[in-house]
Amino acid sequence: MDNGKELFPLVDEEGNIIGSITRQEAHSGTKQLHPVVHLHLFNSKGELYLQLRPSWKDVQPGKWDTATGGHIDLGESVEMALRREVKEELGLTNFTPESVEHYIFESNVERELVFVHRATTDELPHPNADELAGGRFWRIEEIEEQLGKDVFTPNFEHEYQRFFQCKK
Repeated sequence: MDNGKELFPLVDEEGNIIGSITRQEAHSGTKQLHPVVHLHLFNSKGELYLQLRPSWKDVQPGKWDTATGGHIDLGESVEMALRREVKEELGLTNFTPESVEHYIFESNVERELVFVHRATTDELPHPNADELAGGRFWRIEEIEEQLGKDVFTPNFEHEYQRFFQCKK
């Protein structure tokens, strides 16, 4: 289960830290802006690795999502959080992230400043069973067939369509 007392930075729209917020507060509908990192992980065949969110997650349980996604902890930089999350969730340490963009994502329970990255590797990820319900590389055609069918998280669909759909 997620730790509701975990502390995240509270940020303004430019990413400047203006305070702190607990995970519970961040996901309770307060819409207080907090930063997260996402990694889209491709292999040399152009397939995209997606993680399956476990049923116990407080946001979007049981849906397929970006290879890695996680909150930036209070006191961490974007790169530190990205590397920590990728190691924790997929067991990977040898990758070169490329910054794609950052944007604000809002749902009915939270508001996030999302830092999007991509990387390519042929190293097989090893999903951490304490963090994820699984994961696999998807062919682009498989993803395209499932868009809009409530298979993926809204964040993933937004990012895929905005940043990657026409850049296969």
